[in-house]
Amino acid sequence: MTSLLIIIVLVLLAIALWQLTKIFDLTQVGEVDDSQIANDKDNNIQGYLMFGFLAFLYIFTIYGLIKWGSLVLHTPASAHGSDIDNLMNVTWVLIFIVQAITQVLVHYFSFKYRGKQGQKALFFSDSTKLEVIWSGIPAVVLAVLILFGLYAWTNIMFVDEEEETIVVEVYAQQFKWTARYAGPDNVLGKANVRLIDGVNTLGVDMSDPNAQDDIVVSELHIPKGKKVHFKFRSQDVLHSAYFPHFRAQMNCVPGMVTEFAFEPIYTSAEYRELPYMVKKVETINAIRTKKSAELVANGQPALDPYTFDYLLLCNKICGASHYNMQMKVVVDTPEDYKKWLSDKPTLVQEVKAANAPKPVEGGVETDSTKAKDTAAIAKIAMK
Repeated sequence: MTSLLIIIVLVLLAIALWQLTKIFDLTQVGEVDDSQIANDKDNNIQGYLMFGFLAFLYIFTIYGLIKWGSLVLHTPASAHGSDIDNLMNVTWVLIFIVQAITQVLVHYFSFKYRGKQGQKALFFSDSTKLEVIWSGIPAVVLAVLILFGLYAWTNIMFVDEEEETIVVEVYAQQFKWTARYAGPDNVLGKANVRLIDGVNTLGVDMSDPNAQDDIVVSELHIPKGKKVHFKFRSQDVLHSAYFPHFRAQMNCVPGMVTEFAFEPIYTSAEYRELPYMVKKVETINAIRTKKSAELVANGQPALDPYTFDYLLLCNKICGASHYNMQMKVVVDTPEDYKKWLSDKPTLVQEVKAANAPKPVEGGVETDSTKAKDTAAIAKIAMK
């Protein structure tokens, strides 16, 4: 309470001093303070500063492209990735052209028509012609971009029901991903968060016939050249499944199923051999080697060499460990993918194994009743 009173007193004192200053200014009759009025020197300085800022803007932009341009995503690893990159590149080019023209004109006119003593600015209140030009051109450009985007989005999102796809569910929860494969029937079993129990962490309805061949894994494998139909769910909060190298992203919303489909065109091994990726890995490992030398000198373990892998990331800030919510994605050849999947047990098998009676010493299975009887017999024998 004392602190609050002190703060109130200080605020009131500041207001009182401010009012006294205003009263003092009013008493200075006949004196004109023109320190806040710009003269020709001030206007010239401001004009050159505008040109200086324009130079800084583009010098820094060019420097950023040279310095960090190699860090952007390169070759897309999905069939639709080129459509996304084309749309992005067209958008960037248009934005850069419009931004360059407008920024140059704004800074140039700010310099050319800077204030001068005795010069009056020419202005007019309205111009229908100009309004039509600067409203019509952006409207047409935006309409073309939107139509281009809708065309690309439709091609990406459309999944023909008769098309042969692999159905995979990606399940999000703080702070990990889990994948569920539909099995030979290619139909996922029903699921509900209320059915989560023990090893059934996805809440799959074990009574559903379609769930009998579902397979749950913590590492995502998909085959090259096959369209994969992903269905996304979230257990807790809003997540976003982001496959950067496949140019795919879809929100995972609690209480509903969202979906996305894409076809991988490079296996993990093939993508590692791309020239740009080889160079990128070498650069990263050179940095890690330098950092490792510092760590070892301080008595800490060295960093492991970096090896490229596709990743599934969360692109929504979903909590304290959001940064660590990722899952390894492996693109196999169709043959390797079938072999990998065939070695995985079904969720039904995992549930049965988890619920099976545990054997006691000597390999004899028992239940709690038999255990109690054995204990009672032992006590009688001791008496």
